[in-house]
Amino acid sequence: MGEWRTSRYSGEDNCVEVALGPAAKIRDTKDRSGGTLEISTRSWDALLAALCHPTTLDLPKV
Repeated sequence: MGEWRTSRYSGEDNCVEVALGPAAKIRDTKDRSGGTLEISTRSWDALLAALCHPTTLDLPKV
């Protein structure tokens, strides 16, 4: 498993860390022992693509 990394864009109050390997593991920087979300690397890539290009999301209007 890869090392835990924090985005350089994270603020002091809104940080998450990610460790990449066969799966992507995600955790809250402020509560590292509070649990870890594990998703496939394919899902991680899809999440990043959706966040980088939010206009491609098919979300219902509120």
